[in-house]
Amino acid sequence: MHLIDLHCDTLYKAVTDNIPFDSDAVEVKIESDKQNHKLQCYAIWLPDDYSGEQAEKTFLKSALLLKKECERCQISLIDSKDKINNVFSENNYSACFTVENALALNGKIENVRKFSELGVRIMTLTWNGSNNIGDGAEVYKSKGITDFGKEVVREMEINNIIVDISHSSEKLFYDVAEISRRPFIASHSNSYTVTSHRRNITDEQFTILKNQGGITGINFHRDFLSNDPDNANVYDILRHVEYFLSLGGENNICFGSDFDGCTLPNDIENSRIMNEIYEMFLKHNYEERIIKKIFYENALKFFENFDNQRIM
Repeated sequence: MHLIDLHCDTLYKAVTDNIPFDSDAVEVKIESDKQNHKLQCYAIWLPDDYSGEQAEKTFLKSALLLKKECERCQISLIDSKDKINNVFSENNYSACFTVENALALNGKIENVRKFSELGVRIMTLTWNGSNNIGDGAEVYKSKGITDFGKEVVREMEINNIIVDISHSSEKLFYDVAEISRRPFIASHSNSYTVTSHRRNITDEQFTILKNQGGITGINFHRDFLSNDPDNANVYDILRHVEYFLSLGGENNICFGSDFDGCTLPNDIENSRIMNEIYEMFLKHNYEERIIKKIFYENALKFFENFDNQRIM
């Protein structure tokens, strides 16, 4: 099996709890995942109550730890176009560095280039609250993107960092859609029509993402999977996938599990579930060509196309 997972919080957990990537305490199980071909995006989350300085320091600490843990665990750290193109032919398990909350920039536009040089490939603009980029999903009267946020989006596109609108308010989403010149993503967001949570994306938002060449990663957090989160289960993943497929999203759906950063349904324990999810799709008569798209081909094609669309 081949798999690309656009989002987990294992890096944040390792940084804040001072534990290794292969600790029993984490949900991303490297050793078992190595039996497949996997690219795991490791996000460093910066909570909304961090100061800009604290967020920047945590980011820099995480960059060092990611490199150290990848070397120790014999993980290939993906930080260039050439490696992305060859990710599955050369490695069984690879890692990609991402940032969750552009508060990490600490208000310094020059940090965008610095983050790129440190290997960051994806950055979510906000978490749930507000920062100097714009407003998150839990801000009820969003003002949208700030002037600094517009600068950040432009610099991210120039410096080959993918804009991620998961956690964004609707107003921020539409502002990004209007000003962006390259495709953007929702790394870990589900369908609002299926589960009416503010963190999920509407049909119109998904259609915009799709039409602009973006992708959406299915999130395993139980509150985003079901309107009855206490009874959420692995089959709710199928419901969100099926709905996005009904909107014409065959080439735009992937996974953004949110392992180590969410409350999982009772029947999902850790990343070992992915083999069972693959079998679940087969048992529900999904063509294998569609399953492969969802598991890795859509995300891989997005990365490849994004790298070929650099702007100046």
